[in-house]
Amino acid sequence: MLKEFKAFALKGNMLDMAVGIVIGGAFGTIVSSLVRDVIMPPIGLLLGGIDFSQQFILLRAGETPAPYLSLDAAREAGAVTLNYGLFANAVISFAIVAVALFMLVRLYNQLRAAEEAAPAAPPKEEVLLTEIRDLLKAGR
Repeated sequence: MLKEFKAFALKGNMLDMAVGIVIGGAFGTIVSSLVRDVIMPPIGLLLGGIDFSQQFILLRAGETPAPYLSLDAAREAGAVTLNYGLFANAVISFAIVAVALFMLVRLYNQLRAAEEAAPAAPPKEEVLLTEIRDLLKAGR
């Protein structure tokens, strides 16, 4: 069983997958920061200075009575909240990742199609043999 696991773990595909997962995680962090720190602040400013990460609906007050000035304060009090602002951030992050992956797959497909569309030139020997064959046919 150890031998089978070693053969499985040392396959090239496993290493490629591990690299993809690590890079994907780093890309996810970058996209999250892009949404949280770059995209949402101007949108919030355009909508009257709203900080989306702090937008929530109070479903039930916690140990300390409401109102809660921030989501963190509501969480500390043990309140039950519906965090629609964080959900909006997650949806925008997903959309950015989906578009980036779409562009990557599209580029890959274009490169693969270009590679398949351009057949390799036949070797010189094959061209020479074809010419000899054609000359022999013409001489008959």
